Amino acid sequence: MPSPTPSPASSIRAGIGGWTFAPWRNNFYPAGLVQRRELEYASRQLRAIEINGTFYGAQKPATYAKWAAETPEGFVFALKAPRYVVESKKLAAAGKGIDAFVFSGIEEMGDRLGPINWQLGPARPFDADDIAGFLDLLPRELNGRPLRHVLEVRHPSFESERYVELARARGVPTVFTDATRYPSFADITGPFVYARLMRSSADEPDGYPTEALDAWAAHAHAWARGEDPAALPHAGAPQSRGAPREVFIFFISSAKERNPAAAIALQARVDQPRP
Repeated sequence: MPSPTPSPASSIRAGIGGWTFAPWRNNFYPAGLVQRRELEYASRQLRAIEINGTFYGAQKPATYAKWAAETPEGFVFALKAPRYVVESKKLAAAGKGIDAFVFSGIEEMGDRLGPINWQLGPARPFDADDIAGFLDLLPRELNGRPLRHVLEVRHPSFESERYVELARARGVPTVFTDATRYPSFADITGPFVYARLMRSSADEPDGYPTEALDAWAAHAHAWARGEDPAALPHAGAPQSRGAPREVFIFFISSAKERNPAAAIALQARVDQPRP
C-alpha cells in the first residue's frame, strides 16, 4: 500500500544549530542530563538540527553513524559544508574538495541526512560563471540516495534577479536569512525551503513574540503548500503557486539560549490541525 501523502504540517521542520551549548543546560536540557545524552534528548524535542561542526572539517564515518544512531526515526540533520570548500578562491574549481566531503562518510547518516548548506562568506561577491560552475559540481546523489543542496549567500550583490534565475535553473534553493547583517531575500529557487532565523530575543521566553511566531507559522504553511509569500522580501517577483515543498526553519545565533524554545514553539504551531 502506498504511503499517505504528507500533510503540509508534517513537511515542516523547525530546529536549531548544534546541540552542545552550556546555557541550554538546566534550561532546554533537564537538570542532571549528562552531556553525552544531549543529542538523544534534543532530537526527540525537535525535528531537525543543523550541524556547524562540519564547517570546520569533515567528521569520521563512525561519527556520522553515531549521530544518526542516537536520533529517532523521522529526524534529520542539515550539514554545514566545510569552509575549505566554500572559501576556495574559485568555487568552480573546487570539485576535489566537494567530493572529498560528500564521499567521506556522510552516507553513514542514512535517512537522517538532510540538506547540505554551502555557506558563502560576506566577502564573496556574485560571479555568475563561478557560481554556475560550482552548482554544476555538486553531486546530486550518494549511493543511490538523492542529495539536497542549499546555497547561503552573504554578499549584497547576490540579491539580484540574475542570481535568482541562475539558482532556479540549477534547482538549488537559496537560504532565506532573516537578518540585518546579510542579504535577506526569500525567492524560491529550488524544490524545498531553508530558512535561518536570527532575531531571537533574550527578553522573550519563546525567543520571539507570539505574533512573530504566528507569522512564521503562516509563512511555513504557505511554503509547504507550494506558495511564495509575497510579504517576505524578494529580489525578483514572487512565483505562482507550485508543488508542495519540504520546509526547514532553523533558529540560529542571536539570543541562542532561547532558540530551542523558539523552535519548539514554532513546531507546535505548524503541527496544529488546520481547517
